[in-house]
Amino acid sequence: MKIQNAKRWAPRGSQAWLAACLALAVASGVRMLLSPFLGPAMPGALFCVAAALIEYFFGLVPSLTVMLFGLLIADYLFVPPYADLSVFDRHDVLLLVSYPSLTIFVISLIERLRRAQFRAEMFASVAKSRYEMLLRADNNRALRLRTIDETHRLLRHLPHYHDTIILIQALDRKASLRPDTQHAVGNTTALPHTSAPGSRFSSVHPVDAARLQNTLSPGSHRLRIKNGDQHYKPVDCVGERFTTHAGDFLVLRIGD
Repeated sequence: MKIQNAKRWAPRGSQAWLAACLALAVASGVRMLLSPFLGPAMPGALFCVAAALIEYFFGLVPSLTVMLFGLLIADYLFVPPYADLSVFDRHDVLLLVSYPSLTIFVISLIERLRRAQFRAEMFASVAKSRYEMLLRADNNRALRLRTIDETHRLLRHLPHYHDTIILIQALDRKASLRPDTQHAVGNTTALPHTSAPGSRFSSVHPVDAARLQNTLSPGSHRLRIKNGDQHYKPVDCVGERFTTHAGDFLVLRIGD
């Protein structure tokens, strides 16, 4: 993968030029303070350091600007005869050859390293985003597999306990049951669209049937169910929850 804008790593705006002016001023001031000790020696050393620092933080163009203005300032103030540009001698030639060569080498090396660093950061950012996409895809696949497994379990459960199922209820808004499966039982009102009766619902006591509409939850339930002699007998029932792609359902059946 190629990074097309690796050369645009440096920040833009007026801050870079303000920093360049400040670097020139600081380098000039420090060199003037050292002039009594250094004399004409190394007139462009501090300007080379300033250009390198500007290159590291603000890029190639401001650092080249610092180098050019530093060359003029160094030649004018720190190369004898001082404050005179009309004389061009061996000292000027040495400064003109050594200072730009060393400075261009340093800032070119820093520019190359900064571009490589920016390219590596871009690669890391792209890799991180792709890794997050893979994680989301894996999570979605795991959720789909879970819902498929739950659906298969529900499909195996319904035929096995078909004769003992009392009620099937949808537990969230996403899940719903067909309206044509609803009907009234005894004196109770019609079941809501989130519930559907099983084969044994008509045998449940009307009071217990009405209570199921509001209090049905996973776990054990005790209901009064009509037996063969038309009498209601307490029976232990089990509510089991199933999570499918269509929503969450709860199946209430007579316990084993």
